Amino acid sequence: MLLCKKIRLVISKADQKALEFMQAKCRGLYNWWIGKLRQGEQWKLYEAKKSLQESKQYDPQLHQVYGKLLAEVYFRIDSSMQAFYRRVKSGETPGFPRFRPRHAFFTLCYPASYLKVEHNRIILPTGGKGKNKLFANIQAVLTEQPPEKFKEVAVSRDSRGNYYCSIVYEAIPHQLELLGTVAFDLGVKTLAVGVNSMGRNYHIGGFKGNPWFNKQLDRIRAKRDKCKKGSRRYRYLSHVYHRVSEKRRNKQKDSLHKASSLIAYKLAESAVVIGDLSVRQMAMKSENKWLNRAVFNDWGLYQFVLLLKYKCQLALKQVHLVSERDTSKTCHRCGHIQDIPLAQRTYHCPNCSLVMDSR
Repeated sequence: MLLCKKIRLVISKADQKALEFMQAKCRGLYNWWIGKLRQGEQWKLYEAKKSLQESKQYDPQLHQVYGKLLAEVYFRIDSSMQAFYRRVKSGETPGFPRFRPRHAFFTLCYPASYLKVEHNRIILPTGGKGKNKLFANIQAVLTEQPPEKFKEVAVSRDSRGNYYCSIVYEAIPHQLELLGTVAFDLGVKTLAVGVNSMGRNYHIGGFKGNPWFNKQLDRIRAKRDKCKKGSRRYRYLSHVYHRVSEKRRNKQKDSLHKASSLIAYKLAESAVVIGDLSVRQMAMKSENKWLNRAVFNDWGLYQFVLLLKYKCQLALKQVHLVSERDTSKTCHRCGHIQDIPLAQRTYHCPNCSLVMDSR
């Protein structure tokens, strides 16, 4: 099974300058292609890759960027476009790929076969050859021991200016003795509510600090809007805004990790059943603004499902996705389907006379 380990990097000022230069050029190439696609250019991956030499002639500084990083830009655009086509085909809100802003670090993805790791030091190659090489190869110190065999390394930066390496590696899952099945319903007012085959109920709450953080972010944004854009005060408040946003994301991610670890490692059931729901459709179809914010931002249901999947695989548990379409309208005894308004919370089946609580 593939896992990812995030390790902080300790690098010099010169190496930081090299990373910032390469990510800026990769971001520029990405945004240039997004602009062409927005103007009606047809996307073809391999024809786009062939145009890289023309881009280097137009911007000679691209020669100073490692070639594998430039090639990865085209694959990232292709991944975004394929996701866009899938959403259009399924009838969802398409959401065309967006431009990458300057304040966000453009992640640099290195294949493992082109990297060197010596003890706790990793060497990241840069572009250019001989006397024309502008930046030397980056030599960064890893604060933790990296995995022995890894497949890919992604270099990123947080809002505090710290650099990280996310290392993808193959892990062997450990064996557990498990029995039974537990089913979870992902909700809005709480993260997940479940019941196992023995009738035991589980209530897992999510991170509840979002209202406080949203209030703080709104206050900072209101102060920043009164300042002149680009001024020292404006830049300071923008920095504070990103730090508070990062703190909120970290707390939410920690809560999701704890909830998914509880289900994967603490519960004794061997199978986990969750609803196969589309979080995007839940947020788009609802007219309640509070529901949109809770489902799409506050709980982080999509990330929770991803964490739960890979942790259950690591614990040798089976994860089953069950469609939730018409589940509240269907009688589980005879299969009869009838419309139920939101005000009616008791299900009465006209065929088999089943009466049950539909809440």
